[in-house]
Amino acid sequence: MNHPTTTTAAHAGGNDDRFRRSDAIAGDELTLPDGFIWGSATSSFQIEGSPDADGKSESIWDRFCSVPGNVLDGTDGDVACDHYTRWSDDVALMASMGLHAYRFSIAWTRVLPGGTGAVNHAGLDFYDRLVDGLLSAGITPMPTLYHWDLPQVLDDQGGWLSRDTAHAFADYAEAVVERLGDRIGTWTTLNEPFVSANHGYVTGEHAPGHTSLSEGFAASHHLLLAHGLAGERIRSAAPDADLAIVLNFTPATPASDDPADIAECAIQNDLQNRWYADPVGGLGYPEETAAALGWDRSEVLDGDMALISMPIDLLGVNFYSRQIVRAPLPDDNRAEEPKEFATTAMGWEIHPPSLGELLRELDSRYGFSKLMITENGCAMPDDTRVESAHGSQVDDLDRLDYVQRHIAQVHSAIEDGVPVVGYLVWSLFDNFEWAWGYTGRFGIVEVDFDTQRRTPKRSADWFSKVAASNVLADPGPEPESGSGASADA
Repeated sequence: MNHPTTTTAAHAGGNDDRFRRSDAIAGDELTLPDGFIWGSATSSFQIEGSPDADGKSESIWDRFCSVPGNVLDGTDGDVACDHYTRWSDDVALMASMGLHAYRFSIAWTRVLPGGTGAVNHAGLDFYDRLVDGLLSAGITPMPTLYHWDLPQVLDDQGGWLSRDTAHAFADYAEAVVERLGDRIGTWTTLNEPFVSANHGYVTGEHAPGHTSLSEGFAASHHLLLAHGLAGERIRSAAPDADLAIVLNFTPATPASDDPADIAECAIQNDLQNRWYADPVGGLGYPEETAAALGWDRSEVLDGDMALISMPIDLLGVNFYSRQIVRAPLPDDNRAEEPKEFATTAMGWEIHPPSLGELLRELDSRYGFSKLMITENGCAMPDDTRVESAHGSQVDDLDRLDYVQRHIAQVHSAIEDGVPVVGYLVWSLFDNFEWAWGYTGRFGIVEVDFDTQRRTPKRSADWFSKVAASNVLADPGPEPESGSGASADA
């Protein structure tokens, strides 16, 4: 998932009068199109644990977590949700919730521990079992090939600063598709390459922790090249499957009418919202921003852009919040202005209309045949509980409200002709939230990390009803028993 710039602020449902809602909940029931896909999403490093099981090698995130100060609470992903050993019970839980689809990522380090070379069949067997288990439960598996956990051995050889890594990724993709391709209808190459390149190579807040603008440009191009090269292999090995890439979008709005704010906002929109979508959509890199930031394009070789812009069948859209942009000033000591609208526990502004506007813009600008909301959700305090059919349950009306209002925006965009085919809530579980450790809880299912007990939250019960009915409706004043089941396994 993406991490917008954050500051401490009141969360949704707080009593500070400065914070207000960015829209109103639609009182009417909203029916989504027949066949609309309802599901949830996770990623390998955030939930699997078992960091060296069955031949798995070290990833850049294993290494990053081992450095004191890199993760807010000093934790790591060594256990996380222990999904590697508890996957069968987790699939049963998803089935009890009535999910149509489950988006997960495959750990490159399990499949090719050396980054390249011989396939580790024991590691790939895990995903073979998971896919079969999902299909047996009536849940569509939607694998992502890369969700940030690059093999450390490849990082030691240059990581995403090297073209060789893009070619290694294509080999890895081919190995996975050859094994699982007979059962997979949609293959996603990359998750949020902006975060991989920007947070990993420019700001240093994610693995591998570099801080270089020029490296960020190199990494961004090689990530997109990896998408193109892997896309060729996927098309060859699984010609009937859909090819997808998942991009994160944080729409930027200028803080004022000051020309400097407007100019800075244009740059941020290019970097955060067009730098990857434009090349994939055949428009090339944003010219003005590339020039303004001094990128010499030395990494771009003949044929690269044609590979990157090979047609895709589905664009995955990850959305959490928008960004208010102010032009930087020399020795800028201005305090960040209070956010106008309510915020999540991470300090991210809740502004559902930005999702509706984004979907319309994406459709107008690129015309991709299908869009899917592949991540949308929020961290909330989860400090209110109620007795329910599950026992003591998190009564997360704030999260439910967030998800409901964003789905209403999806419905509105569909009514305007935008081809959105599904909505996957982030996340299925409370999990390891990257540099935030376990301090940010996004799950619709609570995880007790001491016992690994899973307990659906009120939002999960409500989401189950939406998935079953295909109708977005108000939850009502009382907690609902729902169809989900808690799991002790």
